[in-house]
Formats: sequence, structure tokens, C-alpha cells
Amino acid sequence: MDLPKLKIGDLVADIPIIQGGMGVGVSLSNLAGNVAKCGGIGIISSAQIGFKESDFKTNTYEANYRALKNEIVKAKEISGNNGIIGVNIMCVTTNYEDMVRVAIKSGADIIISGAGLPKNLPELVKGYKTKIAPIVSSDRAANLICKLWTSKYNYVPDMIVVEGPKAGGHLGFKKEDLDVEENDIFNIVKKVKMVVKVYEEKYNKVIPVIAAGGIYNGKDIAMSLKSGASGVQIATRFVATDECDADIRFKEAYVNVKKEDICIIKSPVGMPGRAIKNKFLENLDSYKINRCYNCIKTCDRKTVPYCITQALINSVTGDVDNGLIFCGSNVDRIDKIVKVEDLIDELINEVKCYEENI
Repeated sequence: MDLPKLKIGDLVADIPIIQGGMGVGVSLSNLAGNVAKCGGIGIISSAQIGFKESDFKTNTYEANYRALKNEIVKAKEISGNNGIIGVNIMCVTTNYEDMVRVAIKSGADIIISGAGLPKNLPELVKGYKTKIAPIVSSDRAANLICKLWTSKYNYVPDMIVVEGPKAGGHLGFKKEDLDVEENDIFNIVKKVKMVVKVYEEKYNKVIPVIAAGGIYNGKDIAMSLKSGASGVQIATRFVATDECDADIRFKEAYVNVKKEDICIIKSPVGMPGRAIKNKFLENLDSYKINRCYNCIKTCDRKTVPYCITQALINSVTGDVDNGLIFCGSNVDRIDKIVKVEDLIDELINEVKCYEENI
């Protein structure tokens, strides 16, 4: 079986693999650009993307805008200027609309938006070719965003990313619902496809559905396609690559982790999240918030146990004992760091082998 191309309107990726956006600073231009160079879709995370800028602490928003533009340009250059580069922008960020505008004007091909429903995203991209895709965790959420966008903006999503409970980072599920069989990613994809079909027929537009969360190997990709998905989004696997933008110590934490070290935490964002147990999580009571970056709408400095911005910056820059390390449910299966090209080749070959053996 040859993997189908992923078509999102006039965008065509040679392979149906989207590299998930990971922040802070885990997926920037180097990772995204190299994934796009190999025929997939590379995604830059906009979350506090300007953390390396000299004025980040004093001029946070402007530093983020500047860095986002630069990372998109660099990713395009790495991809050969013909690869597909997108940006993941969380709805809960305080400067959400401005980050979307910067991404669009800087040449992002697609914006993927979750951590809430991107209710006004069609309005923000009006007049541009940039594609937009909400992240949902249920058929109900998919129907809600489709109904809202079509009724208010006469706009159908260009793509929908369906993120299941095995994903890394922030999760769109209650903690008690993470292990419910009904929430298996393939089941959710089938339900979302039924919702999407109604809007595809009504508006005469193809809406690719992307399976995300716990997609690890070729078998998972093949099963996603069989469930009706047009492609997959993979994040965790791409951390353990040479091209990933995170510090080597961050990558080694993925390689060395054991199953029992994976846990579910309550994030300052107000959502459950999947992360790797470490000294940071064991000693939350000892951490003090020295400054507020005003990054998340739902964060209350008076009640949260730590600053998620600082915790994520610490880990991605190599201080893994004093930082938050988000991960997917299958992170313990990773045993080495490889090149992006080799990982993608491995996934493609696994799909072919799986199809030949069933």
C-alpha cells in the first residue's frame, strides 16, 4: 500500500503525516522545516516562541511576534521553500488573535488551533490563503465548531484534527475519561467523519480528518486511515530526532523514560496534561512564581502552583530536573534518537509491511 497524499484544499503533502506542534520551543523551524522537506507537514509551536530573544522578559509579546515570523521564514527555507509549514496556536493564549495575524502575514500555510475552540478564526484569516484547522476531541466539538463557523462566517474548516486521550501535553478530556474505551482515537475519528460528511455534502468541500494522540508506528497510521482519517498527526516520535529543536537532555529524557514514569498532571492552563515524572513535579510546593508572563487567559497567578512558561522553558533548554516535560502515552517505546528522514522512512515502510501481512 502506497500512502495517499494529504490534500487540504490546494495544499498537497506527499505523505499524510503532520508533525505535531510542541511548545515551548520543542518544534521550531529546524524540526518543522525538515519534516516538510521530507514531504510531510511541519508545524511550529507559537507558545512563548520568543523565549530566546534578548528582550523576552521585558517585551514578551513583541519578542514572540518577532520570533514567530523568523521561525516561519527559516522553516520555509529549510524545506526548500516548497514544503508545507503550519503553526499551532493555542486558543487560551492571551494574545491569540495577534499571533494568528503574525503567522498569516509571515506565510504560514495552515494554522492548527486547540486548547479551546477557535471560534473567530475564520474572521482572522479573511482575505488570506492560509488554511485553518480546529483541534477537537469529540464529534460533539466537531459539530459545534462546524455549525458555528458556517452560520457566522459561511466557512467550513479546511481540516479537522481529532486528538485522542493518548496525546502528550494538554488533553481535551477529564482525567476520569482518559482510559474509557469509547474514547479510543479510532472510534472518535469514525464519529467525527459522520459529522464532517454532512458539511462536506452541504458545502461541496472535502474536509480532511486527521487522527492524533498516541499514533506511534505504521500500524497506527494504517488503522487511522482505515477508520476514515485522511492522515495522522505525530508529535512524540519527532522529539527523539536530531533535528528537533529541544536540548539534547530533553530528548534523552524521552529515550530513558519508563512506563511508570508517565503521569497525568493538572496544568495551570486548567486542563489535565500528560508528562514525565521528575524532581520538578515531585517538589511543586517548593517552587515560587517570580514573574508572570501573562501568557494564558485562564491562569490565576494567585492560585497556580508554578509558572508553566518558566517550567517549559527550563526543560526545553536542558534543565530537565526543574522543568515540565510533556509527552505522549507511548514515549516509553522510544529507545534512540534518529534523523527525521529515517523516522519517516521507517513509518512508511511499517505501513506497507502491516498491509502486506493482514
